[in-house]
Amino acid sequence: MNTASAFPSEGDTGSPAPAPQRRVIDAPTRALHWLLALSFSGAYLSAESERWHLLHITLGYTALGLVLARLLWALLGPRRVQASVWWGKVRTLPAQLQAWRQGRGSVPAGFQALNAVLVLGLLATLMLATLSGMGLELEWWSARAEWLDEAMEEGHELMGNLVLALALAHIGLVLGVSLLRRQNLAGPMLSGKAPGRGPDLVQRNGGLLATLIVAAVLGFWAWQWQQDAPWGAGPDRDRASSSQGHAEAKAGSHDDDDDDD
Repeated sequence: MNTASAFPSEGDTGSPAPAPQRRVIDAPTRALHWLLALSFSGAYLSAESERWHLLHITLGYTALGLVLARLLWALLGPRRVQASVWWGKVRTLPAQLQAWRQGRGSVPAGFQALNAVLVLGLLATLMLATLSGMGLELEWWSARAEWLDEAMEEGHELMGNLVLALALAHIGLVLGVSLLRRQNLAGPMLSGKAPGRGPDLVQRNGGLLATLIVAAVLGFWAWQWQQDAPWGAGPDRDRASSSQGHAEAKAGSHDDDDDDD
């Protein structure tokens, strides 16, 4: 007779064990990634709005600071996010392209090489876009030559559109390879972990540093909010105030002429 109990033994909940995971991306890298994506998205969407001009400027300064912080983290952070690893992946791209032409290409290796090129291109164009935007805020350009100011404006717009194109290519690459391999490649950038057995590729998560990065960005935004110029201030408002001042000065000069008469 089978005396085995139909009920689970003590301590056995009957639920399957959680799938093994390992940490592959640290918290500071993830914080910089998503803050940079948020800052660029907001800056791009507010670029043509005079009402939200100060928001555009604030997010542009934020993006520049985050790019510099990401480059610094590429020197001081875990090995997986260091510049040497980026460059190592980039250097394999010609070999990967040759392998694909010969019909023996590797999807993971090709993805890593091409994605590294896109990420480096994003950081470079973001820096150029923010620096050109800072140049537009300086009256030095307008004082020198009007054509130089127009060239800076066109260059700033071009860099912004190029950043958008590279960002969309990066997202498309991640989604495409995720569908091809039936694996969520964007998940580790959210949780920091990837499914699979083995040791963690990143030993320290760095949660405290990530919290400080987020707090610094939020603090900068709060400081900008408290400045004298409201969020709606922009070139049109400045020009309107200037025009009103000229009109008042002109009216005052007419009053002086009447008094002289």
